[in-house]
Amino acid sequence: MKQFNSFSFSFPAASLSVLVLIFSACFFCRATSAEMIDKVVAIVNDDIITLSELEAETGELYQSIAKVKSGEELQAAISEVREKTLDSMIDQRLVEQRAALYNITVTDDEVDAAFSGVRQKAGLDSGEFLRRLQLSGYTEESYRKNIYSSLLQNKLLAIDVKSKIIVSDEEVLDYYDQNYTSRMEEDGYYLLQIGFNWKDGDLDDKKRAFELATRVHKMARDGDDFHNLARKYSELPSAVDGGDIGVFMLDEMVPAMRSGVAGLSPGEISDIIQTPAGYQFFKLLSNNNEAIVTTAPYEAVENEIREKLYQTKLEEAFRNWVIQLKDKAYIQKL
Repeated sequence: MKQFNSFSFSFPAASLSVLVLIFSACFFCRATSAEMIDKVVAIVNDDIITLSELEAETGELYQSIAKVKSGEELQAAISEVREKTLDSMIDQRLVEQRAALYNITVTDDEVDAAFSGVRQKAGLDSGEFLRRLQLSGYTEESYRKNIYSSLLQNKLLAIDVKSKIIVSDEEVLDYYDQNYTSRMEEDGYYLLQIGFNWKDGDLDDKKRAFELATRVHKMARDGDDFHNLARKYSELPSAVDGGDIGVFMLDEMVPAMRSGVAGLSPGEISDIIQTPAGYQFFKLLSNNNEAIVTTAPYEAVENEIREKLYQTKLEEAFRNWVIQLKDKAYIQKL
């Protein structure tokens, strides 16, 4: 395979620097046409990143920060977000330039298919899926842009990186031992959790949360897999771990939680518990003192673990790969 050691330039990067200086001079000297000038904030080989592009990426973040910070603290936070976002945009430009060398593209149909696939895997209708995106800080457009970037990276990494990544059986087993087994402490309760939050003061949202909690609670008691239900429906951070919140002692639990789980036998599911901001229920995995409990059989999660370890290695390889691209590139922040 042909190796590409550097990027091609349509004209010298130094020429771009001169053009930027000329643009800057025009901006200050000709106020009547200032609105026509879009300031350049970075040069990446023979490409540029403009202020309007940067602001499009940071605008909503700035607004969120302004709600909780002010004064010098606000300015420091905005500067940090601006710098990190610009670095991310530079990385993305390098990826796009590298992809262009290989004639790699991502079509709208591929983005549409991936977007629909994520929604379907989550088991959500379009309205609920968009609501979840908004809660996570995404618009549909920004999420689609992330999908586009991910697909482009995946195609490029398949050529430059993926073939070098190996996950051994020993690594998978070690991960299982560390994350899917636990030794119970005296009086410990190994719990899974599902919960639904509502917006403070919003009675309609409180009703929505209760109805959803009731429906999912019935599914759990009817025998549906608790881990899968948590991943699919729960609105709590533990959802990504299948609802697993580990081992709790009774004196570590808030009163409502303690009364809900204290009388459970292993495998039983608590009633729905109301908290100040939501509804929750729990499944007790074990309360046997000094017992080693597993949250899932090894065979059931082996492929999932292997994929997780693979993705972790891939992310690290990608970061190192981007560093190598940067070392070979002409990059100037303005």
